[in-house]
Amino acid sequence: MSIAACVSVAPVIEPVLGSTSELEHLGDEIAKLSAHLDAATAHLLDLIREFDARGGWGNGFRSCAHWLSWRVGLEPGAAREHVRVARALGSLPGLAQALARGELSYSKVRALSRVATPETEERLLAVGRAGTAEHVELIVRGWRRMDRKAEAQETTRRHRNRALHVYPDGDGMVMIHGRLEPEIGALVMQALTAAREALYRRRQATDVPAGTSVVDGSPEAPTMEQQQADALALVAETMLHHGIDPGAPGERYQVVVHVDADVLADADVPGQSVLDGGARVPAGRSQRLAWSAPLE
Repeated sequence: MSIAACVSVAPVIEPVLGSTSELEHLGDEIAKLSAHLDAATAHLLDLIREFDARGGWGNGFRSCAHWLSWRVGLEPGAAREHVRVARALGSLPGLAQALARGELSYSKVRALSRVATPETEERLLAVGRAGTAEHVELIVRGWRRMDRKAEAQETTRRHRNRALHVYPDGDGMVMIHGRLEPEIGALVMQALTAAREALYRRRQATDVPAGTSVVDGSPEAPTMEQQQADALALVAETMLHHGIDPGAPGERYQVVVHVDADVLADADVPGQSVLDGGARVPAGRSQRLAWSAPLE
């Protein structure tokens, strides 16, 4: 049994020697044309950034990159990179101008735009001008590793600095001040938004006139700050009613209000209505708390 092997040998191109001046002129033309191509690429990226920002691709395409792949014929990965670089250069004028003047190639700018910020742009411009495209890629890889390390350190610092202070003020109001990690802060803001919308739906369900507080019935429309406070109260009440720890005794998290039976029946009747700590609670609020409390 014989096996035939087919070997493809690339042709060897013998250099055609010419005069030194002719070769230098040819090299200059290549460099000049490459600079023109980089300048054209800079203009192309400006157009892509504007087209993307104005949603020109939103006529049936999932993204600007998908549109570029269809309209211009770019490979999907290259299309995504064009959009990414275009967006990045919007806040990196130094890199954008260097590309437009043909001082930096698109390959270098593409690499530098992965890590550059307005604060580091000047240093990275110097890196781009001094090194080859391969050297720039190596610098960027090292820079990204340092960025990830710095990001991990910043995350640890934020976590250690988280805090929430809750304390009574001189007039009995409760002050809340805190610092939350970004993702936790976003969660709290979404919860407050959901609670505000729930209060609005409650107003519609109970036919409370527009511009009237659903919480205390006052005729003044609540400010955003007041709505936030009402929303936080609803979040707290909902959490306690549903139970944050099913295995714990119910009374462990109860808010105790000492109120006379006559006051519960009629808010205008004089009588006791105070929290455990002694702070007075309006009789109408005591009634609302009593009515909303879950039955044991």
